[in-house]
Amino acid sequence: MFDYALLDALAAVVRHGSFDRAASELNVTPSAISQRVKLLEERIGSVLVKRGQPCVATASGALLCRHTERVRLLEAELTGRMPLMPGGAALADVWPTLRVAVNDDSVGSWFVEAASAFCVERQVLLDIVIDDQDYTAQRIRDGSVQGAVTTQAEPVQGCRSTRLGTMRYLAVCAPAFFERYFADGVNREALRRAPCVVFNAKDALQTRFMRRITRAQVDPPVNWVPHVSGFLRACMTGLGWGMCPAQTIAAPLAAGDLVELLPGRHLDIDLYWQSWRLSIGLLDEFTTVLKKRAGQYLS
Repeated sequence: MFDYALLDALAAVVRHGSFDRAASELNVTPSAISQRVKLLEERIGSVLVKRGQPCVATASGALLCRHTERVRLLEAELTGRMPLMPGGAALADVWPTLRVAVNDDSVGSWFVEAASAFCVERQVLLDIVIDDQDYTAQRIRDGSVQGAVTTQAEPVQGCRSTRLGTMRYLAVCAPAFFERYFADGVNREALRRAPCVVFNAKDALQTRFMRRITRAQVDPPVNWVPHVSGFLRACMTGLGWGMCPAQTIAAPLAAGDLVELLPGRHLDIDLYWQSWRLSIGLLDEFTTVLKKRAGQYLS
């Protein structure tokens, strides 16, 4: 029989990537968290966490984290279905939490709208972990989330993959920026000189666009702006050009505040929802709703 106090400690460390933050969540000392994880490792006979910045689960640790998160969801689902206790008191007045990994562009454009009605109706809390869409699958793989919006179509082991739709990205910049750098055309030399805007080190959209246009590696000056609205503002104010979701820039394009580098040339990113294959009513219902609502926002 598993000791869930130990499993909770492990899951918190993996979820937060830190013993200190795990201790803060569970209202114990970092030393207590460390002792619980060490004791669990001794009982299992395997290293469960790779210590570092951040801490990450080993393969065995990820299995235990996924098990722990599943049990918590099943408990929340059971609690919601239990009758009132004598005297009219509910068995528990705790809302279940869905912890999901989503890319920043999706959070800033469609995901919250797609998920909110379900969460309000079912009294479910959202815990959104932000990561690049090419990396979110790792979050469900290591057991730190229960579902993920990802570009990975192949199901993670133990999970189901559901196609959500396509997010279209356009290469855009301010009109004055275009005249300064691309008056003679969008070519390899112009792209090499023109500063671009990049979200973070995981953001490869600008590189992919340049390679598609020039069929070569281009290394322009880079502005690092890890914020969705800040990224858009950087493009609109002439700091550089960048790849923006089409649905978030329709108004600036129509108003002439932004122009496309190459109209008709874009990047289409297919998005998938991966969640545990084990049937859990709450998570299954969320998946169904998310797929339906995503179809209203994505192509």
